[in-house]
Amino acid sequence: MSKVTALDVAEKAGVSRSAVSRVFTPGASVSKGTAEKVRKAADALGYRPNVLARSLITGRSRIIGLVVAYLENQFYPEAIERLSKALQAEGYHVLVFMASNDTAATQTVIDELLDYQVDAIIAASVGLSNDLTQRCEGLGIPIVLFNRHQYDDRLTSIASDNEAGGRKLADFLIAGGHKRIAHIAGWEGASTQIDRERGFIAGLEAAGMTMYARGLGNFDFETAKEAARKMFKRANPPDAVFVANDHMAFAVMDVLRYELGLSVPQDVSVVGYDDVSLSHWPSYDLTTVRQPAGRMVAATVEVLMARLNDDDMAPRRITLDGPLIIRGSARAPKGQTS
Repeated sequence: MSKVTALDVAEKAGVSRSAVSRVFTPGASVSKGTAEKVRKAADALGYRPNVLARSLITGRSRIIGLVVAYLENQFYPEAIERLSKALQAEGYHVLVFMASNDTAATQTVIDELLDYQVDAIIAASVGLSNDLTQRCEGLGIPIVLFNRHQYDDRLTSIASDNEAGGRKLADFLIAGGHKRIAHIAGWEGASTQIDRERGFIAGLEAAGMTMYARGLGNFDFETAKEAARKMFKRANPPDAVFVANDHMAFAVMDVLRYELGLSVPQDVSVVGYDDVSLSHWPSYDLTTVRQPAGRMVAATVEVLMARLNDDDMAPRRITLDGPLIIRGSARAPKGQTS
């Protein structure tokens, strides 16, 4: 069978070839009647538009490259699903590449993304080097940082107010009467970790307290488990712990309950950060700060679409507040509920 072309569809539908092109071009102006005729003819002939050929003509692939460091944290699969759906509604598709927190590895991944002629890049949970930023800027490829801020005026970034969230958790634990308040940190190179811990420490200091103990979980499930073992096997262990994200908090709770025989929250209060779907399962019932993922995704897509239509648009740094979600994993102040 010979390949069906747009001209074949135009002849069968009784319209011009340009009308067929407009029907299959997202955002193009075309009447409802013409669109129905063209799609009916296309279905009958088995025609599908050649997206790759169109990208050569328009200079737009309508592909957004998404770079993410890890998917074990349940926040990212949920956010990626939302991002994909929101971008598809704008006529774009997402190409996901995995990277690590290593700058050289991220550069290699983005080099590969550029080979796919992506229209823009969303970097989720990874940082970008100065050279890489300059290269993308020179190629006219916008970059948006998702769930990460970076101190670079050339980059647009969207994140929750991690510092305020850390402060909320400190205030909550202090108000609950805890005296030995600890922290298990994530990867120390992440702005999310830096800001959450900064806010948490500020809250403790405002109450005349200091961090009782600190462990390092690196946003990794097994590493967080080991940090919990070291922290709670000591004499006079903490009576509360802020774990830098929910993913690690689940690991910590498993160690406390099933290895060390401690009760949550009677012996130890545990709080996390993100409010992933697993957090409200009865087995964890985790008190946490909710990342406003829906608003973060909406802001990311909005600024990305605006930047694709305006090369001169100034970069923006967007920070969105997230609420404290009180559940059963921590001893709450008297009279305070979710």
